[in-house]
Amino acid sequence: MRIDYDEITKTIAALRSGETDVVSLMATIVCELHHADDRFDWTGFYRVAGPEMLKIGPCQGGHGCLQIPFSRGICGAAARSGEVQLVDDVDAFADHIACASSTRSESVLPVHNGRGALLGVLDIDSDQPAAFTQADADRLGEIVTMVFGRV
Repeated sequence: MRIDYDEITKTIAALRSGETDVVSLMATIVCELHHADDRFDWTGFYRVAGPEMLKIGPCQGGHGCLQIPFSRGICGAAARSGEVQLVDDVDAFADHIACASSTRSESVLPVHNGRGALLGVLDIDSDQPAAFTQADADRLGEIVTMVFGRV
């Protein structure tokens, strides 16, 4: 099953209507995204929880790493650079942090609020190599902006 971005965007827009609590919004998005695509083996947010530190937020799938410094891994690279990280082969990423041995590829998007402050990152892992495309990242970015750009 592949995600229908038009449909999931409508669903998430309806569910987020009137909600301003960041953690509630993260939990809702993660649930909807995780169950919308067979490629999504682990779906979750890492929240900015201190200077240069991400901590696990709402997620679906197995366990995640509890904390990730901005200086390490794919999630840290997204937080540090403010740029989407599309990694076709996590084993080829020199600083990959293996929270789950099943992860083969990742898509990580920085998440900002309406004032431009970094809230965290959306991390989607797949047990398939090269599972994500730029089109996936673009559409996921639209969803993240739609939801958190008003918070």
